Amino acid sequence: MLYAGGCLCGKVRYRAEAAPVNERVCHCRLCQKAVGAAFNARLLFAGIDVAIEGPARWSHSSPDLQRGFCPECGTTLFTRRLSSGTVGVGSGTLDDPSQFRPRMHIFISAKQPWLILEDGLPQYEEWPPA
Repeated sequence: MLYAGGCLCGKVRYRAEAAPVNERVCHCRLCQKAVGAAFNARLLFAGIDVAIEGPARWSHSSPDLQRGFCPECGTTLFTRRLSSGTVGVGSGTLDDPSQFRPRMHIFISAKQPWLILEDGLPQYEEWPPA
């Protein structure tokens, strides 16, 4: 299956033709701040499976995690975990966001109190078990 998407202005594009390693919703404070929302819904891929075109810029939000964004329009598109080599893409940046099929909620210890999770997915206070 092809997963393709990009930023708001279209200058940064990506594509992945492999199955995601994981699809999850993160409620941690770093994600909340990075995406400006209550959670970050993303698909994780092996880094070698994601092709990025355009002027993506990267910044560290923690020692092991970089976040990628478009320097033109500011859209946050990616996460890149250095220790595992995975690249996450924000579900809302997909050309077809309905491709996103979340499997879990993580870091619900930081979930906003008004958000009620009734989707039946596993919920983890922080990281899921290895």
